[in-house]
Amino acid sequence: MRWCRAAGTALIDLDVKVLLRTLVCMVMLAVAAMATAAERIPLQPLIDAAAPNDLLLLEPGVYAGPVVVDLPITIDGQGAATIDAGGEGTVVLLDTDGAQLRNLRLTNSGGSHNDIDSGVQVRGNFNIIKDNVIDDTLFGVDLQQSNNNIVRRNTISSKDRELGLRGDAVRLWYSFDNKITDNKISDSRDTVVWYSADNTISGNEATRSRYALHFMYSRRNVVDGNRYFNNSVGIFLMYSDGVEVINNTIAHAVGATGTGIGFKETSDVTIANNRILYCATGLYLDVSPFQPDATNRIHDNLIGYNGIGIRFLNDWKGNIFRRNRMKGNVTQVAVNGGGGATRNVWEGNYWEDYEGFDRDDDGIGDAPYELYAYADRLWMDVPAAQFFTGSPTLEVLDFLERLAPFSEPDLLLRDKRPLMAAERADDERRQRQTEE
Repeated sequence: MRWCRAAGTALIDLDVKVLLRTLVCMVMLAVAAMATAAERIPLQPLIDAAAPNDLLLLEPGVYAGPVVVDLPITIDGQGAATIDAGGEGTVVLLDTDGAQLRNLRLTNSGGSHNDIDSGVQVRGNFNIIKDNVIDDTLFGVDLQQSNNNIVRRNTISSKDRELGLRGDAVRLWYSFDNKITDNKISDSRDTVVWYSADNTISGNEATRSRYALHFMYSRRNVVDGNRYFNNSVGIFLMYSDGVEVINNTIAHAVGATGTGIGFKETSDVTIANNRILYCATGLYLDVSPFQPDATNRIHDNLIGYNGIGIRFLNDWKGNIFRRNRMKGNVTQVAVNGGGGATRNVWEGNYWEDYEGFDRDDDGIGDAPYELYAYADRLWMDVPAAQFFTGSPTLEVLDFLERLAPFSEPDLLLRDKRPLMAAERADDERRQRQTEE
């Protein structure tokens, strides 16, 4: 590997062509060293002068974008170099395989949604974008038909626009086997995965976005260990089968559409070991699972302190709920449009409002947990009535109907083996993890 160090020395190769390239590099970087801080140093000539597998170390300064990287080189900003696109286009286009961008600040892209003006556009495979600050760019990192790339430990934010007019922090389009890990995202629109399979999204943090993570027609992806706070929606799966959503923390998804985890016409998903807290709706299910004879497995989650713990758009079937902890929700389960959730499997969940006993001291309630729709569930059939939820009038109606029902209440669900303590679910989960 040859080195090209800004305003420094280069290792001398006796080969004439290599020597000429080195001299060009040194001349350009000498010019860069003399530039004032207010000037943008030309970067494209340095890239054009590089050879495959070169390491281009940039000295502190502001370099001019947009630039195109069309060969496998590494550009390292050493934590002090900025590439500024001057408000035009994409800061860096990686139109190659096997390149790296690291320790850079990428800023000031154009503002065109049609052109997907980004901090980085990836149009190749096996590239690495890591440890960069990407700010004041419409989109952050955009991958199109690009596979086996790594986007790791970047700090990403969009332009200062209204939420719906920002770009996406990370965008995958027909891209497979990529790893999006340990990034910090704030004030962007969404992170989206479209028509893309077998990607891993893990260890990321996102706040003040619209959809922290949104899937469309994307199968067999893994979402593991992310932290999503103060977004309109945490994770939403649309027409995306076979996805694993595990070990995530999602909190404070509030507002009229605030949802922790939602899925629409989505089958064969696993929702496990997540913490879904302080959301308007914890889980939202819309015609899921969609495929015939498919199931969705929802287990070992803490669903707590939400307005509605689990919300079904309609009376549907095929979901299996086991060992979830339902704590502090204003409404545990709701079914819009009438009907119930009895066609799903409910087994061994902890329900904070369970009123039964455990006479044999086995940690399981002697009687099933049953949830009925009384007057306080009036808003399920008349959505406008939700405004009065928790009001004295509805509370009195609910008390009277429980005491002497005006009509037979609707059964929403029955859990035959309710756990008596949330700690029991935690102990069983830890025991299974140890055995695995």
